[in-house]
This record gives sequence, C-alpha cells and structure tokens, in this order.
Amino acid sequence: MDNLHECRALVVEDTADIAQLIRLHLEDLGLVVTCAGDGLSGLEQARSGAFDLIVLDVMLPGMNGLEVCRAIRADATRYTPILMLTARASELDRVVGLELGADDYLGKPFSIPELQARAKALLRRAEKMRGAVVAAAPEQVRVGDMLIDTSRHEVRLNGKSIALTAKEFDLLLFLAHNPGRVYSRAQLLDAVWDTTLESYEHNVNTHINRLRGKVEADPANPRYIVTVRGVGYRFADPHAA
Repeated sequence: MDNLHECRALVVEDTADIAQLIRLHLEDLGLVVTCAGDGLSGLEQARSGAFDLIVLDVMLPGMNGLEVCRAIRADATRYTPILMLTARASELDRVVGLELGADDYLGKPFSIPELQARAKALLRRAEKMRGAVVAAAPEQVRVGDMLIDTSRHEVRLNGKSIALTAKEFDLLLFLAHNPGRVYSRAQLLDAVWDTTLESYEHNVNTHINRLRGKVEADPANPRYIVTVRGVGYRFADPHAA
C-alpha cells in the first residue's frame, strides 16, 4: 500500500508517552490516528469508528488487550487488522493474542522502523485481501458438508454455524480456495500472516489443530484439512469429498 493518507489507525495504550510516540510515527506514514487510554474506551472507539488498523496494548486498565481483541473479533461485520503490543518476555500473551485473532505482535521496547514496517505490512495485506475478494473470489465455497460464506465471514457445517477466530477463518478460506494444493508452514505464514519469520511457524500448527477441533468430526483423521507428512497441509479436493 503506497498511499496511506486515507487510512485511519486506533492506538489503545495507557502510557501517554508511548501512545504519543506511536501516534507521531504512524502520522509520519500518513495515517490519521485516534488514541484511547484504556481498554473499555478503546473497544468503544473500535466499535464506533471505521479504522484500517488497531494498535492494541496487552496491559490496559479496565479491560485488558486480550479481552478487547476477543470482543472486536466477536463482531464479524468489519475486519480490522490488529497489531498487539506486549512485553518481550511474555510469550503466553503473544500466543494467546494471536489465537484470539490478533494479526501480529510487537514486543516492548520496539524500534520505530519495526513499528512502521509492521503497520504497513498489515495494511498492505488487508488491502490485498479486500481486492482479492472483490476481484475473483466466490462468495461461497462448498466442500462436502462445509459451507464457507465470505460475505458473511461465516462457516457452516451441516447447516450449523461454527465459531472461528478471524485468523482461523483466513487460514481455512485460503486453503479452501486452493483445494488439493499442498502448502508448507512457511508458505502459509507468508500467505495468511504476511510474514516469513520462522518463529511464527508454531502458530500454523496451533491454528491447524484448533481448526480441526472445530470443523472435523474426527480431528485425528481429518476429512477437510489433511497433513502431507514432511511437506505441509492441503485442503480436501471437493471432487473427492
């Protein structure tokens, strides 16, 4: 994304100096930035404003960032990328945040170039996803008893709605749009998380396992999301399902 001047960012950070630092350097990219100093007001802003990016601290008064992230992702009417800020030593917060639907995380203390690079990467990825849906992707993908509805951001099995996080939905949709094709963890990271960092690869396994637990009748013998040993994962060929 080259032109960020029409993009809006919400920064939810209770330390005023850090919030203003983030605001300053996101504005340097051309973004229009709104700040909130606690979790409850941040969630209210997120629900009332059409933002293109949310920068969300984990440690917040009133309602922590993980709870805010979960609440934002519970509303599927609009998808907004979330960049979470967390203490560098808090591996649990990072993993839980990603599983709740955060798109990326940044450990404190962070460098300004890294903040700007991650923000731009998330905005580019969101734009690419919107463009792909508008340009070519069918609104519905059906395989066997599974229906993936992109317009409603919903997955149904035998007519029953299945609750997925935003990232689980993205991963399932990507695989379903390319049935039969095998993807390595690195390829899935690049396509779904828009990163090539090897330290993220365990998140692919985590999300695959969580998806199977939700969409497979027998997760140990999956019908839809199949492991190709030593290579990666593929989605079932609809003609074979």
